[in-house]
Amino acid sequence: MKLLIASDIHGSAYFCRKLLEAYEKERAEKLILLGDILYHGPRNDLPREYAPKEVIAMLNARREELISVRGNCDTEVDQMVLEFPILAEYGFWYEKGHMIFLTHGHVFNEKNLPMLKKGDILLHGHTHVPACREHEDYVYMNPGSVSIPKEGSAHSYMICEDGKFIWKNLDKEAYREYQIS
Repeated sequence: MKLLIASDIHGSAYFCRKLLEAYEKERAEKLILLGDILYHGPRNDLPREYAPKEVIAMLNARREELISVRGNCDTEVDQMVLEFPILAEYGFWYEKGHMIFLTHGHVFNEKNLPMLKKGDILLHGHTHVPACREHEDYVYMNPGSVSIPKEGSAHSYMICEDGKFIWKNLDKEAYREYQIS
């Protein structure tokens, strides 16, 4: 199964549109959102074309294709307008015998690990910085931010297919990859 993984849309209709265009071109089967979908948050500037109602309409039209976890900017009010679940603190799936732990990153992260066993992957957004770090017992990955990248990083997402993770910018250019062994 081919998955597209993204985080931190923060209400940007422009970057949500770009993300959904990438999702179409990638021919992914599911879109995993790692939180912070509608609200930009008090620490961030308004993203380009901040229009949460447009983001709601675009994502609700794809509700059957979405898997999401709750970000620190996501609330029960957001859940009232979104037609897919967004309030789970974490989720997971298995890829090539490894658990992939999905979360936003504000609760579970490299400094506060969830229940991982050797070889598992911690996958979260929140920092707005793409990352792939191998630790002794686990691997940490972050797709970066779709709408508000930080530390000079690109507006980005990840693809996961057959145990291979590929980081791409919104022009669909790959710039990093990691293969589960």
